[in-house]
Amino acid sequence: MSHETTAPGALRGWLDALAVVLAGGLSMVVVAALGLWLAGASQLPGSAFAPVVAATVVMAVGGRTELSGGAGFIAGADAGITLVPLSVSLVGALVMAAVFLRPLRFRAVTSGAELIGRFARTAVLWLIALVLIALAARHTFTISVGNSLVDQLGSLLGTTPSVGFRATYPATIGFGLLWLLVVLALAFTVSRRAPLPTRLVHLEPSVRPAARVTVMVLLAYTAIGLIAAIVTAATGAGGAAADSGDIFAVVFLGLPNLVWLAFGLGLGATWDGSVKGGIGLPMPEALASVLRTTGKGDVPLNLNSLSQYDGRVWLLPILAGIALLAAGFVKARRSPPGVGHPRNALHLALAMAVAMLVVGLLTGVHAHYGLSLFGIGDASESGGLGGAVSLHCHLLTAVPIAAGWGALAGFIGSVLASWTTKHR
Repeated sequence: MSHETTAPGALRGWLDALAVVLAGGLSMVVVAALGLWLAGASQLPGSAFAPVVAATVVMAVGGRTELSGGAGFIAGADAGITLVPLSVSLVGALVMAAVFLRPLRFRAVTSGAELIGRFARTAVLWLIALVLIALAARHTFTISVGNSLVDQLGSLLGTTPSVGFRATYPATIGFGLLWLLVVLALAFTVSRRAPLPTRLVHLEPSVRPAARVTVMVLLAYTAIGLIAAIVTAATGAGGAAADSGDIFAVVFLGLPNLVWLAFGLGLGATWDGSVKGGIGLPMPEALASVLRTTGKGDVPLNLNSLSQYDGRVWLLPILAGIALLAAGFVKARRSPPGVGHPRNALHLALAMAVAMLVVGLLTGVHAHYGLSLFGIGDASESGGLGGAVSLHCHLLTAVPIAAGWGALAGFIGSVLASWTTKHR
């Protein structure tokens, strides 16, 4: 009797896990494909579109791709990229979290053993999906050095420069599984309907409200960015460079990369970065103006440097302040009555510190390519025959700044929530 009752339950558990993996994986593939198609990747030589889509999904879950190339004795090539396309990541995370939590939405509590079983089944199927995606994320295609004579010579001698990429299995599997664990753990942390194991129920009043409003802030920034992108594409407000295809390519690939960067800048955080040579990423004009430099070092990216090109950036601290004040108010309203103003401030400070740490890490960028011809130039450097873009956050200052904002907003929001409750 026991086998008869548990077998259907086990099968249903595997089907639930399969639904999570299929829904999340397909949503990420679709978003990546749309973004790359709008960016013109469908015109890449050698049927490279599908492998590039797979590589984009790999990077979206934290995996790594290796790039290499060369052209015999005539030319050497070197390239590399570290970038998380956060639009793809965010859509996949939201879809997988929603599908994973759906069977549990009407339950108040659950057992730790059941949750571990659900996590384990989903992880096994996700591991298989990661391997398949990594297998598809490999391709080699030829490149042009921008000189017709050299291109013709390379073609005649059979030494046309080529660049290939492939996903690295250990990093893709390891970071991909970690990505899944973080996504599902965060889903249980912020969801109102997700049941917690009995031993963790006592953490709900102190953890869930702060985590929930923090996620709401990041999603609100994403929604505002999406509206701004649609308006810009419809009105042409971005000027000649604001091609609608490029705008929506950014939306489908890296919208959170830009709007969460704006969130951090509004808090007062600083990034260092540069754009050199013939390489670049779709980004606002002011941002590109600050980062593009002829020197060898990185330049600071903050409100002061951006304001030299666009004074509207001073609206970012106002937007950040409003968002955090609203978060502090909502957090206090949803917390139990016994949570006072100092604890509300502490909870939001910790949540903002974690959010800034995650934003700082995820918005980092490093990409480069280089070519050397007959020994002229350095394939590992960005020069006249190459380029590089880099961006990284000052986490040691950004995280405390975010914590301070969170503490202030949490305290003021708690006072306002208490005042409105008394005067209703």
